[in-house]
Amino acid sequence: MPEVAEKKALKKISQQELEPDLVLHARFLAGQINGKRLNLVLHDLSYRNFSKIDLSNADLAGCRLQNANLVEAKCKATGLFAADLSRADCRKADFTRADLRGSFLRGADLSDAILTDCDMREGEMMSPDEEGNLVRVAGNPGGVHLGAAVLARANLSQSRIVGGNLIQTDLTDVNFANARLNGADLSGAVMTGANLENADLSDADLSNVILHGAVLTGAILSGTKLDGADLAGAALGNTDTNTPVFEHALLPKSFEDLGDSMKAIVAAHIDWIGSAGKKGRQADFTRIDLSKMVLDRLNLSASTFEFTVLIEASLQGTILMMSNMSFADLRGSTLIGADMRGVTLRRANLTGAVMTGVRMSRVPMAGTSTKAWSSHIDHSRFVSADLSGAEMMFVNAEGADFSRANLRGADLEGAKLVDCDFTGADLRDANLKDADTRGSKGLDNYL
Repeated sequence: MPEVAEKKALKKISQQELEPDLVLHARFLAGQINGKRLNLVLHDLSYRNFSKIDLSNADLAGCRLQNANLVEAKCKATGLFAADLSRADCRKADFTRADLRGSFLRGADLSDAILTDCDMREGEMMSPDEEGNLVRVAGNPGGVHLGAAVLARANLSQSRIVGGNLIQTDLTDVNFANARLNGADLSGAVMTGANLENADLSDADLSNVILHGAVLTGAILSGTKLDGADLAGAALGNTDTNTPVFEHALLPKSFEDLGDSMKAIVAAHIDWIGSAGKKGRQADFTRIDLSKMVLDRLNLSASTFEFTVLIEASLQGTILMMSNMSFADLRGSTLIGADMRGVTLRRANLTGAVMTGVRMSRVPMAGTSTKAWSSHIDHSRFVSADLSGAEMMFVNAEGADFSRANLRGADLEGAKLVDCDFTGADLRDANLKDADTRGSKGLDNYL
């Protein structure tokens, strides 16, 4: 492997000197006369301001963009081969189809950025030295370096990050659908709520990764290292967890591990409720697999279902008031007429759940007639769920995904629907009075 040149003098350019080039590039993109494509190969652009600037198709290969401001910048198909964007502020930037091979993004903030179909494989920029030997002047032979970067809610679907370095990176709610991450090092990363559907994770290192509420349906896990990975609340589809890959991963336990029958657990829970906690025992199903169990019409109010697997479970008419169901996997479950007032359902997966007439409105606080506890279902997935006729007044659903959901006749008065996704959802006859819909999408036909 050629050695990296110890020092490579990059041409510095001030913000003032940069402005005319940006004007010419804007003309180039608009197809105007006298336009010129921006070409700043091997320039030092550290700390420069490109916020909301269109840099699409520009050639910035080998550039130093450390601490640069790229907030909401448009970098579609931009050449950033072997560029150094360490600690750059790239929030909400669009890097669709950008060439980021061999780039350094250590410590960069890519929150809400779009990196769809971008190339983040290994790459090196070579140049002859004084003796004619090729030396590396920029780039990363080990793949893109994203260590300590913040990629919360970024879209990296169909991206290629083969062999990339994402050690201890914040990947909360990142979309990696159909991405190639084979051989990548993600050890210690936080991947809560990440979408890894059909992603290639073969030979990737996911040791000690937090995958709470992540979706790994269809993911390729051949040779993947999952030692210490926390898969509580993760959706694994039909993946067989009885394979060596999952041997040292943290997985949900079976119901038998509780050592009691459901009848005995519910009876003790009823005593606990009736005695205000002085007798009996609170029902706690944390990290337990209750898939396909029938729990209809049971009183499980104030119980704990945190990280519980309830795939295709039946909870028709069940009382779940004030229960904690954060990160629960309720895909395909039936909750018709369930009482979920005041429930905590953060980051739960209710894809395809049948929740007709469910009650998720506020519940009065004990000892007061003026205060009430709202249901919290923020950042949960209700994709293709049936919520027709649901009572969801004043619910906190910030960041929830209701795409393709049936919300006909649902009551969402006063609900907090900030940054929700209603793409393809049916909200005919739904009540959205006083609902906070800032940042939400898919509601144009209903407001």
